Amino acid sequence: MPQKRSNRARSIRLNQHTYDFPQRALVAICIDGCDPAYIKQGLSDGILPHIQRFLHSGFGAWADAVVPTFTNPNNLSIVTGSPPAVHGIAGNYFLDPKSGQAVMMTDPAQLRSDTLLARFSQAGARVVVITAKDKLCRLLGHGLRQGICFSAEKAAGCTYEQHGIENVCDQIGLPQPQVYSAELSLFVLEAGLALLEQHRPDLMYLSLSDYVQHKHAPGSTEANVFYQALDRLCGRFADAGAVVALTADHGMNAKPQIVFLQDILDGHFSTGKTQVICPITDPYVVHHGALGSFVRVYCPDMDQMDQAAVSTLIRSIPGIEAVYDKQTACEKFLLPLDREADLVVLGDQQTAIGAAERDHDLSGLGDAPLRSHGGRAEQSVPFMLSEPVSDDYRKRAETTRLRNFDLFDYALNGVSYS
Repeated sequence: MPQKRSNRARSIRLNQHTYDFPQRALVAICIDGCDPAYIKQGLSDGILPHIQRFLHSGFGAWADAVVPTFTNPNNLSIVTGSPPAVHGIAGNYFLDPKSGQAVMMTDPAQLRSDTLLARFSQAGARVVVITAKDKLCRLLGHGLRQGICFSAEKAAGCTYEQHGIENVCDQIGLPQPQVYSAELSLFVLEAGLALLEQHRPDLMYLSLSDYVQHKHAPGSTEANVFYQALDRLCGRFADAGAVVALTADHGMNAKPQIVFLQDILDGHFSTGKTQVICPITDPYVVHHGALGSFVRVYCPDMDQMDQAAVSTLIRSIPGIEAVYDKQTACEKFLLPLDREADLVVLGDQQTAIGAAERDHDLSGLGDAPLRSHGGRAEQSVPFMLSEPVSDDYRKRAETTRLRNFDLFDYALNGVSYS
């Protein structure tokens, strides 16, 4: 029987919420792009025995991710226990109102909240953070004190000074994986298992890649192979005595229809009157071409009547699910008002939205159809724990809206230890 930690009486407080110290090692995993369909298909096919065990002996539900359903805002929501209105990261990419330039949201200076990872490390917990892609390392590792934080993408270059560890590939016996591969995520999990044994952390956060989900639908051979490996590795964490907590940053859907919104707006209102920003944009666009189901439209020189005309036109386009003004979007999706555009546009389940067609390189898709995310159709995600939760938390999950950023609350405060 795993031993409870001696620091169980301590707690930290963040964003008006108290979190108990882990009584056992906690391994929180964000399965990037894990649409519920992958879990449902895997359970139906009998290829996820350990996840099935978690659902039977622990806790399982579906939760809502943050909209926009992109990687950065949801990972930061999970590790701060709060929506983007609190932590400030509202996309992978945004138009900085101060500079007027479109920039990546990877700079810790853009964060408006500490993370649970940083707060626990500052309170004496041993914390390990491993990401698939390097873009998240600076945000997730910000404020970490004497912890370990690195990416699978750049594992071979880790140093003690910058990452708290070196010789990662030698330690786990695997080469640094290619960034566009299933192995990138599996490397994160294998590295986590090795460090769980070698460093005995109190808390570990593992963020995977959605390469498989962008390329392969639920039930495909490639998806099944990946999820079988994921299930096996999750089982190994639980068998090693850790509490395993699983959720996702977003789901994933096929997007056979593409709306190049900037081209349409330029055709109706002349070039330069509007600017479309695609917040899915990051350094890794090969598998989605920077096309998602959530975009921002800026109308810098337009009055309210002109903006209303833009909104009316966009609503008339087939595949557009909704158009919101800044205030409404921020209230509806809990986004930071000072970082929001004049208009927020969502595509439906089958529609991706781009800027101008010339701005999107789809050659990396090859023969595979576009699969992407960003809208409300990708908001439902898994929420699973390897251990049961208290009656109060179970009732709460049944009667109130469960969010993916409730994961640490349930895993640290809600788990019922035997």
